[in-house]
Amino acid sequence: MLLSQDVALLDYRAPLLAAECVSSFFTGDREKATVLDVACGTGLVSAHLKKMGFHHFVGVDGCLAMLELAKKTGLYQQLKQCLLGHDEISVEAETYDIVIIVGALSIGQVPLTVIRELWDATKPGGYVCMTTRGNADNREYKAELEKMIKALEEEQKWSRVTVVEVEEWERAISEQDSGYISGAIYLYQKSF
Repeated sequence: MLLSQDVALLDYRAPLLAAECVSSFFTGDREKATVLDVACGTGLVSAHLKKMGFHHFVGVDGCLAMLELAKKTGLYQQLKQCLLGHDEISVEAETYDIVIIVGALSIGQVPLTVIRELWDATKPGGYVCMTTRGNADNREYKAELEKMIKALEEEQKWSRVTVVEVEEWERAISEQDSGYISGAIYLYQKSF
């Protein structure tokens, strides 16, 4: 569980960076846009998006304690418990203007099979924003994630809007990495 004290300690910038990425490319009506916050945790990403003019959030997370904390923010119109990779994301297909997953696409967390579910939940023309870490332990997972993203692009399911490599993603906590670890933001637009 990543709580506010952990965010400060790690200098965890991913939620803000992902929200800024979405905000800078989204051209629709922010007040009407629907956002599916996958692996929403305590609501860090949606809190940033709210400050950027978005208002309609549905959160999904596998941890009931996280969902309880997210509920207390008052940001979400709906919260659903879903263990990603075990349960299908129980949302209607092609419903969301933005589907975002931050901090969960990493080794030992969410299996890559969830990528197609993210695509499925997104409206045609909508955006899918994904992040991952670039630390030593996650390099193989990151390479597999990029292969899956590329495969969907080759199938013309979505097109690349931007990929942002960030050097100072968060403070390193393992012995293999020191200083800050890198990370990446992938923003794709679902084909019409």
